[in-house]
This record gives sequence, structure tokens and C-alpha cells, in this order.
Amino acid sequence: MRILAIVVLGLATAACGFQLRGQAKLPFETLYVAIPEISPLGIELKRNIIAGTHTRVVNDPAQAQAILDLVSEERGKSILSFDTAGRVREFQLRYRLSFRVRDARGRDYLPQSEIRVTRDISFDDAQQVLSKESEEQLLFRDMQKDVVEQILRRLAAAPAEPISFEPAAKDAATR
Repeated sequence: MRILAIVVLGLATAACGFQLRGQAKLPFETLYVAIPEISPLGIELKRNIIAGTHTRVVNDPAQAQAILDLVSEERGKSILSFDTAGRVREFQLRYRLSFRVRDARGRDYLPQSEIRVTRDISFDDAQQVLSKESEEQLLFRDMQKDVVEQILRRLAAAPAEPISFEPAAKDAATR
């Protein structure tokens, strides 16, 4: 009976088109990640690129086909709501990252892009403050994982050749 249930479940899963994600195909063979070595974001991004793609992460930008530059990274926290006594009930956590992917000559594979992620967290004065702080840190780590996954999806969708923008003045002079 168990074998029959396993076979039926396997056939149903295969029939619905389910497929494991597998490795992402990035359009470049080598990538330099211009994020500090000690940055948790840089560590996680490099780990995901190494484990989830065929692209090789290099330590020298001169050896890279593409360079991922971190333009800015910002974490924030704002008050979302108050209770009737005027005490904070909810916070909103924000994580914003801006990056671009270019070649060694400065031509963009991906122009400057921004990723924004938010999470809401409830807050109660009666609860332990330390537990809320650790929950906040866990949420920021989760948001960082989401950002890394979004970066990988954008890298996979990048064009195979860098985008070259010709100046409009040069185009007008030829007419």
C-alpha cells in the first residue's frame, strides 16, 4: 500500500510540472563581487553564486568578465503603529540595496538597480526587549537572504553582452 501511495505521489508531482530549481545560468563565466570580504551580504552572495551557478567568483577584477558593484546598502526601522496609550505596537523594518553589474570597461550588464524589502514586527513592552531584538536581527537576516535571491535572479536575467550606450551628440553629428 505504501509503495502504491509513493508511486501515485511521484506521478502526480511529475505530471504537474514540478521541477527542482537546479543551478541558475548566469551569462558570464567569471564574476568579481565588489563587496567587503567581512560583509555578511558579500559572504552569502558569494556562497550562493559558487553553490548555485557555474559562474566562478574571482578575487581580482581584472580577471572578471563582470563586476558586481555595491552602490549602497541601508537598514532602517520606523514606527508603524501606536496603541491607545501612545506606546509603540508595531515597527516596520526596511532593507534597501543598490547595485550594478558592469564589465572592466564600465559598460553595464545591469544598470544601477535597487531592491527594497520590508517586514513588520509587533512590539509589546511587557515582553522581553532582548527577545524582540533577536527577532529583529533574525528578520534582517531573512531579508538579506531574500535580497541575495533577488540579486541572483537579476543576474540570471542579465544580457550576455554588456549594454553599450552611444552618446546622442555623436548620433546627431552623423546625420
